[in-house]
Amino acid sequence: MTAQELRRDRRAILAAWAALSAATVLAWLLSPGESQTDTTLGNELVAAVVVLALIKCRLIIRYFMEVRHAPRWLRLATDAWLAVLWLTLFITYLV
Repeated sequence: MTAQELRRDRRAILAAWAALSAATVLAWLLSPGESQTDTTLGNELVAAVVVLALIKCRLIIRYFMEVRHAPRWLRLATDAWLAVLWLTLFITYLV
C-alpha cells in the first residue's frame, strides 16, 4: 500500500467515524427523553432509528472490519445480511 493510499484510507476512516458520531447524536435527539410520559414511539420514528442503525452497522462493517477491501461477493453478502436483519427487526416491532 502506497503512502497516498494510506492517507486516503485514513481520511475515509475519519469520515466514517464522524458519520457514526453524527448518526448516534441524531438517534439520541430523535428518541423521547425520560421526562416524557408517553413512551409509545411512532412507526416513523422507529423506522428512522432503524435506518440510522442500519447505516451505522454498514459503516462499521465496511470501515472498521475492513470489508471494503474484501471481494465483491463478501461486500454484497454483508449488505444483504444487514438488510434482512434490520428489516426483520422492524417487521417484528410492527407486528
